[in-house]
Amino acid sequence: MNDSVRIVEVGPRDGLQNEKTIVPAADKIALIDRLSATGLRSIEATSFVSPRWVPQLADAAEVYSGIARRPGVRYPVLVPNETGYDRARAVGVEEVAVFTAASEAFNQRNINASVDASLERFAPVLERARADGVRVRGYVSTVLGCPYQGEVPVADVVRVAERLHAMGCYEVSLGDTIGIGTPRRAREMLRAVAAAVPMPALAVHFHDTRGQALANILACLEEGVRVVDAAVAGTGGCPYATGASGNVATEDVVFMLDGLGMATGVDLDGLIDTGRWLSALLGRENGSKVGRAGRSGTAG
Repeated sequence: MNDSVRIVEVGPRDGLQNEKTIVPAADKIALIDRLSATGLRSIEATSFVSPRWVPQLADAAEVYSGIARRPGVRYPVLVPNETGYDRARAVGVEEVAVFTAASEAFNQRNINASVDASLERFAPVLERARADGVRVRGYVSTVLGCPYQGEVPVADVVRVAERLHAMGCYEVSLGDTIGIGTPRRAREMLRAVAAAVPMPALAVHFHDTRGQALANILACLEEGVRVVDAAVAGTGGCPYATGASGNVATEDVVFMLDGLGMATGVDLDGLIDTGRWLSALLGRENGSKVGRAGRSGTAG
């Protein structure tokens, strides 16, 4: 494995939206600017969902307008519908993400809609994005299990991922929302989806609830995936998953990839510093093992 992997940093959005602490806009801007300086090429900046549902990201427009956008770095934002798309475009957003779940039960409990209804809900977003030249990334959650229905058939994951790709998503991120997956199951799921959606259009998104995230990522790398979602300092988690410990930490993923000889273009020392800064800001333990131990065992 001597090729490159693109890390999609989701800490400013998926991480902070599930943290109890509401971070001021100025600190969110500082976080994104710090992450930009590490060499990350994709940083999910915020979410233009209703502030009533996600008060942690009510300042989306202020944050996006305030970041120092660097050439060659993408700053996608999450949008749930046309209203969110309008708000995002008003501040110059050039890439958006849409989301649904493979689990019918999860969709019903989370957004009060079926899987098909959720896809229909953001179909106009994809149509408008195509006309506007805006790139769209798609998320499929609960790909390895659901907190309400339990097992999620792989066929359902394939169907939803295939629909998102056919609708115009340039990339589809497959998310183990509750961190229930193990390497064999992750490998089998990815292999099934890749039979319907080209591997270069797929990404993986693992939560580390049961300590399996890095092992799952490695299994998927061996299958050929080359895009991995991660959150600095292991921020976030799923409010529906008991004991959820957060997204896999970007520092830990980069450390593993460096050890595999796979290029990321990311400055690990700068990333570690950013994760420690963010953990202090949040007043919580650093969720990254590499962040706690240091690159070479030097504590900080």
